[in-house]
Amino acid sequence: MDDRPSQERVTTIERLLDEVESLPDAKSRELATDLVAELLELYGDGLSRVMALAGEPRANGLARELAEDELVSHLLLVHGLHPVPIEERVQGALDEVRPYLDSHGGDVELLEIDGTVARLRMEGSCSGCPSSTMTLKLAIEQAIAKAAPEIESVEADGVTPEPPAPALLQIENAGGASGAGSNRSTGPGGEWTEAGAVPADAAERGVLIEASGQAVLICRVDDVPYAYRPVCAVCEGSLEGAPLDNGELACPGCEERFDARRAGRCLDSPQLHLEPIPLLTGEDGEIRLALGAGAIA
Repeated sequence: MDDRPSQERVTTIERLLDEVESLPDAKSRELATDLVAELLELYGDGLSRVMALAGEPRANGLARELAEDELVSHLLLVHGLHPVPIEERVQGALDEVRPYLDSHGGDVELLEIDGTVARLRMEGSCSGCPSSTMTLKLAIEQAIAKAAPEIESVEADGVTPEPPAPALLQIENAGGASGAGSNRSTGPGGEWTEAGAVPADAAERGVLIEASGQAVLICRVDDVPYAYRPVCAVCEGSLEGAPLDNGELACPGCEERFDARRAGRCLDSPQLHLEPIPLLTGEDGEIRLALGAGAIA
């Protein structure tokens, strides 16, 4: 189901609410705010009855089907009616990104949900790849934010300290400062961008696509797609059309080889690597990209 009209409607509602807050007349602001609150209560009562009629979610009936719809799930969360426990939703989010983590030599385990804090243990990493932990954090953060927006912060054990990440990355090492205190991203990489199907020839060469005005290199190894910034880490030339053989991308210019399955690490100079872009594959085969981590404008 295409959720773009709903997303556009949400954006319009947020804009209108901002305009209400900026009304110069206090009585008008209060009246408009009260009206919105009453409408929310009314729709909340209606949704509560719908969920009661739908039955138990564990019976895999209508309640679970409703909760799996993105728009309905959001409304259920707003009214505190989501039938799937938060632990199950967070675990499902981690399962969704686990193939991506595995492609970078990592994994993640949910330790506990403590109020609005999710505590994780991250395992493995791409040693010598400074962008690896950053991209893993972003992928995890985005998945949890979508599945369980009531989670306000994420703490991760087992993360190798790195230079400070951009502001939109808000997963912190356990025991460290919490920074912004919320797992919601507001920067340009704060949302996953739909990028269509994987190009048919991506198993043979790096294929350049455009997503939200940004150039992205897509390749596919053993039916698993990968996305990178399309610039060679050695000669800085374009990787468009780079031959792909046994998971190795060869730069058309300098012929340096990069391991597509291991965060783009250079096989001849391991201290060098391509810049990976978090990628998720939907059930329909369409891919989504977190363009805030590595893609060029």
